Amino acid sequence: MLSPTREHLRDTFWFAPTAGLVGAIALWLAASAVDAEIVAYLREQGAYAEIEDLAGIADDAKVIVTTISSAMMTFIGVVFSISLVAVQMAAGQLTPRVVRLFVRGRISKLTLTVFLSTFLFSLLVLTSYESETDPRQVTSVPVVQSVVTLVLVGLSLLLFIAYVTTTLRLMQVGPVVDRIAREALRVAARQPAAGPEQVPLPPEVGRVVHRGRAGVLRDVDVARLVRVARRQGVVLRLIPRIGDHLVPGTPVLAVLSDAGVRDGRAPSPAVLRSAVSVGVDRTFHQDMGLGLRQLVDIALRALSPAVNDPTTAVQCLDRVVQFLAAVAPRPLGTVRHCDRRGVVRLVREVPDWDDLVDLAFAELRGCSAQSPQVTRRMLAGIDDLLLLAPAARREPLLRHRALLEQAVERAVALPADRGFALEADRQGIG
Repeated sequence: MLSPTREHLRDTFWFAPTAGLVGAIALWLAASAVDAEIVAYLREQGAYAEIEDLAGIADDAKVIVTTISSAMMTFIGVVFSISLVAVQMAAGQLTPRVVRLFVRGRISKLTLTVFLSTFLFSLLVLTSYESETDPRQVTSVPVVQSVVTLVLVGLSLLLFIAYVTTTLRLMQVGPVVDRIAREALRVAARQPAAGPEQVPLPPEVGRVVHRGRAGVLRDVDVARLVRVARRQGVVLRLIPRIGDHLVPGTPVLAVLSDAGVRDGRAPSPAVLRSAVSVGVDRTFHQDMGLGLRQLVDIALRALSPAVNDPTTAVQCLDRVVQFLAAVAPRPLGTVRHCDRRGVVRLVREVPDWDDLVDLAFAELRGCSAQSPQVTRRMLAGIDDLLLLAPAARREPLLRHRALLEQAVERAVALPADRGFALEADRQGIG
């Protein structure tokens, strides 16, 4: 399981550029030291002619560096203004949650980092130019710094091409739903398997309630909670599920113990609360249902009368079926985290199979009865899942299939149209 801190930093847009600016300062200091060493070595050798040649090269490079420093911020403003307009259009056409793909995108952060670092580095290089013209008095000639500036400019141009390409892909339905599906599949793959409840849990001896502002339970620091529970000899149970909205006073963690708390000391509520992250929006870190939620949101918007784009809904259904097929054989439900000795220390709930199937089909089924392209694709997807899912997990699929058939029969008047809408087709209407 990835560190929650690392995941939270991925959801920010300030950390990478800030780290890049610090790196630019460090790189300038290193390049300045190299330039000073070069001049000092030439002075020791009495090669004042070479120092004068280097100063001439540096003076020519100064014009380029000055141009770069004055143009870079304008370039940054224009590029990101256009990009934000493109993201806004994608958010309006698909879902506002698509902005998160832009924020988490590595190429977006890398591009902004390199752009700002180039600008700062060029300003620092300009401060290294000396007004002294006598080679015997020169202490440093920023030749290496100028070369590094040109390298950063070349890297900025390459990243600009990659960045524009990535941003334009955010305006296309296929790449967006593909990225959401890949994120959802990664979350499902990271989730520990929910094993059978072989050992009964001890009784509850206390609870920890949420303090602070209301928000969504984004994730929990599993490793810290397991350590605290092991140290105190108790079991912790996460009461809400990841993605639930919490208000102050809501119970978050239950403390379970057979013989009370070791040494009469309960786990510190402050320590336990610090391991629970509450924020404004849900994140992919530990939330298995978020990917399906976003895919369904895009499909619902596509099926709305204002948009009327069933092909987009079919593309979302492709990824919904892909996700359900991937998690169909996995144990779902209650997850038990153990310490190094194999003792259960943390228990939490993840969506079970019925929850995921309802999330995938309940709303879409109600909005797609009059769209034969979507009903045909949904029936084909359910039929495929019936072949892939274990026998014990077929009931919710059969239930949604029957409800979809009933909805089509009520919504479509002509028998021929009903028969057409109820034919399974993986392309909807191929």
